[in-house]
Amino acid sequence: MKYRKLGSNGPEVSAIGLGCMGMSIAYGVPDEEESQRTLDQALETGVTLLDTADAYGQGSNEELVGRWLHRHAQERDRMVVATKFGLRHDATTGRVGDVDTSAEYVPLACRASLRRLGVEHIDLYYAHRRNPATPIEETVGAMARLVEAGLVRHIGLSEVSPATLRKAHAVHPVSAVQVEYSLFTRNVVEGELLATCRELGIAVVAYSPLGRGMLTGSLSSRSELAADDNRRRWPRFADENIQRNLALVQAVRDVAERIGCSPAQAALAWLLAQGEDIVPIPGTKRRRYLQENVAAVTVPLSDADRDLLRRTVPEEAVAGERYPEAALERLGH
Repeated sequence: MKYRKLGSNGPEVSAIGLGCMGMSIAYGVPDEEESQRTLDQALETGVTLLDTADAYGQGSNEELVGRWLHRHAQERDRMVVATKFGLRHDATTGRVGDVDTSAEYVPLACRASLRRLGVEHIDLYYAHRRNPATPIEETVGAMARLVEAGLVRHIGLSEVSPATLRKAHAVHPVSAVQVEYSLFTRNVVEGELLATCRELGIAVVAYSPLGRGMLTGSLSSRSELAADDNRRRWPRFADENIQRNLALVQAVRDVAERIGCSPAQAALAWLLAQGEDIVPIPGTKRRRYLQENVAAVTVPLSDADRDLLRRTVPEEAVAGERYPEAALERLGH
């Protein structure tokens, strides 16, 4: 494993982290035993950044990670545990409803996450989304008080605008911005947001770096998705878009074969090559996929390979929005 620093003031983490969401929700039936073994393998292979959130399974994903942390209490100091707050679930439907980033809610959410994780502090605490009705200074001020109290080590934001990031960083140093970033999704990062992060010394933690599994090359049609797979609701997996996107994946596969790696490894190596301040967190609940993803740190990607992969997937050729409309409305505030 190789390691990178999360911003100028953040912790050192593995160059590739592990997104834990899919262990509990979104991608078919959960498998606790395999998920725990995958977390074991993450530890064995040097992965130190674990990413979860209170919104994943209404806290059940934090509890799953907490059970693993309990089994490996002696390794706690090696791990950087990241979680998030702000997405509240509707009590009736169980779906994400309001975004709450009020100063009153921040400590309540934090203490609930600490209980579920079974830890005394959260290493990296993100505002998952932002309610624009709440000044970001108010939210970050409340997060800063958690740092002062020793309950949080570092703070982060997710899917915010460059202007919001500047205001937040002026209140308390922000270590990381988590945002969707992949060969399929580049314009939300590349440009003003990335430039702002680099000016302020803030890392970019790239979620969905494999396009929600599209870039692995393992999917050949929408019909292969299980009935309870959340991707059936995602525009890029819709009937009218998926074949166009799979054609782009095939183009990535062709480049990967020439390099001597899998499409997933090429996509992750491409992200790693965008800068030492980029940390992808591909999610999986399967050991075999974790092993494949981690091996991307050793892929010998030349500048020519990097440029070819970018040209192979013109961003304007990707069909469909990255989120359903309701979720898009929560981004970029």
